[in-house]
Amino acid sequence: MGGLREVVEPFVASGPAGVAIRTRIKQLTPQDETVLRLVGAHLGALASKDLKARCADGLEHSTDTWAVRKRVLTPVASSRWAGAITKASHDQWALSRRCQLAHIQSLEAGVATIADRLAQPVGQKGSKNTPGGYRSRQEWFAKSRRLHVLQDRLQRARSDRQAGSVHVVRGGKRLARTRHHLEAAQLTEATWRERWECERWFLQADGESGKRYGNETLRVTPEGRLSIKLPAPLKDLANAPHGRYVLTGTVRFTHRGTEWADRIEVNRAVAYRIHYDTGRNRWYVTAAWQSPPTRIIPLEAALADGVIAVDTNADHLAAWRLDVHGNPVGNPRRFFYDLSGTAGHRDAQVRHALTRLLHWAKACGVAAIAVEDLDFTAEKTREKHGRRKRFRQLISGMPTGRLRARLSSMADAIGIAVIAVDPAYTSKWGAQHWQKPLTSKNRTTTRHDAAAVAIGRRAQGHRIRRRTAPPPQHRSDAVGHRTVQASSGVPGREGPRPRIPGPRTRSVGAGCGANAGNQNVQHRSGRSAEHGSWQQDLLPLSP
Repeated sequence: MGGLREVVEPFVASGPAGVAIRTRIKQLTPQDETVLRLVGAHLGALASKDLKARCADGLEHSTDTWAVRKRVLTPVASSRWAGAITKASHDQWALSRRCQLAHIQSLEAGVATIADRLAQPVGQKGSKNTPGGYRSRQEWFAKSRRLHVLQDRLQRARSDRQAGSVHVVRGGKRLARTRHHLEAAQLTEATWRERWECERWFLQADGESGKRYGNETLRVTPEGRLSIKLPAPLKDLANAPHGRYVLTGTVRFTHRGTEWADRIEVNRAVAYRIHYDTGRNRWYVTAAWQSPPTRIIPLEAALADGVIAVDTNADHLAAWRLDVHGNPVGNPRRFFYDLSGTAGHRDAQVRHALTRLLHWAKACGVAAIAVEDLDFTAEKTREKHGRRKRFRQLISGMPTGRLRARLSSMADAIGIAVIAVDPAYTSKWGAQHWQKPLTSKNRTTTRHDAAAVAIGRRAQGHRIRRRTAPPPQHRSDAVGHRTVQASSGVPGREGPRPRIPGPRTRSVGAGCGANAGNQNVQHRSGRSAEHGSWQQDLLPLSP
């Protein structure tokens, strides 16, 4: 067993910490859209200035500087809008810092890999876990140049982190770069400009417990009427008391609408965000709130009725149901999805696949789903896999993070536990020990199906690798094949099978079974014709 890495014990994943639902704002008038655009553009400009001030503070940020920024924004907006803007700026800066640290770690891994391979002779072969030297002098020279490039990037990134400076683009860096490639993106300048401005608007507010309907800035009534607290420069557009503007359009939450209605009836905090989709020419509102942490059931209770094991792949989920003893039950199931196209299409495909999986788990009466705790952050770099471009594209396209978040949220809603399993050697050992035994004339077991069995057995605490059959002369079943799945604590697991009279999987020979005393029943030789026709008594069935 030397050389195998330590396998982490399976655990029950925690449920979601919050809920977000979205719906369309219907029946908006041109006046409503004009007000929304003016408010979004005004607050977006303030948010851009505040984010610039927050980035300038860097590591010198404190509660005093936060209060100064909020006092600057209050006269041109309101105290609540100022609080929402400053909090959003602080969260965006913190997210950029986390991304900056991940970028530094990726650069350090790349520099270490290239330096190690450059130090080895050209053409030297590597081992299973250690890469060897580069294949040719040309590749060695190209990688030596890339090493200097990565070292320069690493030095700049470390300097920025020590100084507390981050690089943030409101509206998104990808959309900003699209401005220089409009033909490739199939966009006109006017279309890009509209999308850019909409992404930089600011129309979101955190909830406040105790306030009317859970939010004083953006408020939605139980009847679906949406109202906005206008900033100070736009108060002349108000059509309701206290500087508020009530939209003509209505809002109706279908998904989890009952939970949302229960919260606003008791004035619990609900955060809202208004967004405009330029492609569809529609306005949407998103409601979000924190949910109380769900009680995590023990692992033994979750596995009381067996488990459904799932192997995640680039285009489908391979699932198989296992009983409490770790044996596959029935046939494997596959839930396909297509991850091409837009982000919305990919997200919908993942949700539909998980919906079918959860419906099947509910129909089987299983209370737990076992999945691999996958993380390809360090495995998809070009420095680690080199020429294996298709493999890097494969693992980059697997929706591990989104699938894990979606599955935990959807499973928690219907009362199914999610068990996270260490992915070490599941595909290899599953194919080695389970693919061939589970393949028959009527069923073709794939490598992914066998990996699902390995995942489920690891979640249940069973061994993945099957016991190697002993030599023929040491088997209790003569020369037949025997594998024992019993654990080490089961008494009599090494003993022979009990003698059961009656028909078995093999034919009952002469001198055995219930008719051993009457050989004439078994053999016709020696019988004369006058004694009548030959008959064979029915053998008794096994008890």
